[in-house]
Amino acid sequence: MEPPPGAAENSKLRHVEKDVLIPVIMRDRAKELCSDKVQACREEGALAACWLEMPDSAFTKCCKETGFLMVVKCRKENTALKDCLVGYYSDPSFYEECKTEYLKQREEYRATGIKKKKQKITSNI
Repeated sequence: MEPPPGAAENSKLRHVEKDVLIPVIMRDRAKELCSDKVQACREEGALAACWLEMPDSAFTKCCKETGFLMVVKCRKENTALKDCLVGYYSDPSFYEECKTEYLKQREEYRATGIKKKKQKITSNI
């Protein structure tokens, strides 16, 4: 079965799409996924063991609580957040998921001329 005419053209990406637009989707999705995974207690040594249901990541919460001392006091939370984000950024399958999502958005835009609005995630808490 042959692909429809123009199908190869529809999946071809420009440099700006590869280098800017898809990484933006990756960053947004990774932040969302990591904020769920890095929810942790701030107790000593319990960062990976204690998961909480909070609207913000442990790093964000730590920064809000400590203010200017966040550089020193939030190292564990920052490291956990960075490790999570780097894990997603370096995952080729995650890139492909985000690329597929981008291609769907681009196809929809080309068909309708209407941009997809960014959805703001709201918390029920």
